[in-house]
Amino acid sequence: MKITEHASAKLNLSLDVLQKTDDGYHDLRMVMQSVEFGDDLEVELTQDGSFFIAPGQSYLPADGRNLAVRAAMLFLDGTGLGARIRTVKRTPVCAGMGGGSSDAAAVLRALNKLTGGHKTPDELCAMAEQIGSDVPFCVRGGTMLAEGRGQLLTPLPPLPDCAIVVCKPAFSVSTPALFARVDGRKTRLRPDTPGILDALERGDLPGIAMRMYNVFEDVLDRRQGAVRDIKTILLEGGALGACMTGTGSAVFGIFGDPAAAKLSHEQLSRQYRECWLTRPAPAERF
Repeated sequence: MKITEHASAKLNLSLDVLQKTDDGYHDLRMVMQSVEFGDDLEVELTQDGSFFIAPGQSYLPADGRNLAVRAAMLFLDGTGLGARIRTVKRTPVCAGMGGGSSDAAAVLRALNKLTGGHKTPDELCAMAEQIGSDVPFCVRGGTMLAEGRGQLLTPLPPLPDCAIVVCKPAFSVSTPALFARVDGRKTRLRPDTPGILDALERGDLPGIAMRMYNVFEDVLDRRQGAVRDIKTILLEGGALGACMTGTGSAVFGIFGDPAAAKLSHEQLSRQYRECWLTRPAPAERF
């Protein structure tokens, strides 16, 4: 039996780094949102205990370094079963959109269904914590406040329906380098996370969008000026707000007007190869 599970990409409506902890990690506070755009994974069990993945891109690993394989091995540990995974890859890597994390989460959900659905969402999220910081959110999806390393999740009212334009410039950003820069200087700007939470309660899309910010934008170097350029194009095109997601380099804008979003998407697509038009995705059903 094979099943296909969608792996929604994620965006950070806000990202704040609060402090570095004694164990070398960072306390984060983020409002995270899943979107309709993403990958699709076809998953089936193997009876001989073997694991195989067709990762969808030649540059992606096809062994235990792939988070989807790691998720399958963790879920099926001790059962004698294995898994075959085929990925239709759309979410870019090194973009801050949770591509590997969302694939791993999709595998956990798929294997739970294939084995009878006995694990609860909380149990899947506990398993997801062992794979990566974004994986617990990607298991659940929707709109969430994520704290700690990202594993402490609080469900929020859904982001009002809107059009979202996402654009990734032709470079990636080093996550360790950005954390080092944040640690080495006083953060000048922070997102208004409480204001975003209040606006979500009221269903106030402009109020949410105008408060979005990512502290990593404050430590980008000159080579990464395309992030600011894309934000400018989105805002001048009618976006209610624009923000970099994760540690980048993808940037997104939220639009109340679908026609304006379409025009901005077309404009950015003439300058950048990787651009998408999408919408918010609801929380996963279990």
